[in-house]
Amino acid sequence: MSDARQWEDELNGMIAAGNGFPAGFDRYYADDVVMVEGDGQSFQGKEVNRKREMDYLSGVEQFHGAKLVASAAQGDVGFSEWEFDATFKDGKRRVLREVARRHWKDGVIVHERFYYDTKSMA
Repeated sequence: MSDARQWEDELNGMIAAGNGFPAGFDRYYADDVVMVEGDGQSFQGKEVNRKREMDYLSGVEQFHGAKLVASAAQGDVGFSEWEFDATFKDGKRRVLREVARRHWKDGVIVHERFYYDTKSMA
């Protein structure tokens, strides 16, 4: 098993258990991480991305669960496909589907790109 496979499994386990943020974020993301959204917007730095995540989560009224659909790793790259079920403060319940592609270095994520179904974001 590559180290990336182990780190992917550990982080995915934390996300599935509801501990992905902030515990998984604190443990597995580099201080200078670059995160790229599905629309191509890029954000650099752990604190910038922490604030973005907190802002997003502040819109969630109730979280119903996270389901890991599939994951893979080869070398220093990992992929995870997720379904997140949440009711937002606007009253809409959504199942959000995304794939996260993570580049690992020395046990932390240095680059992460998200691919998601934009229909599930509406």
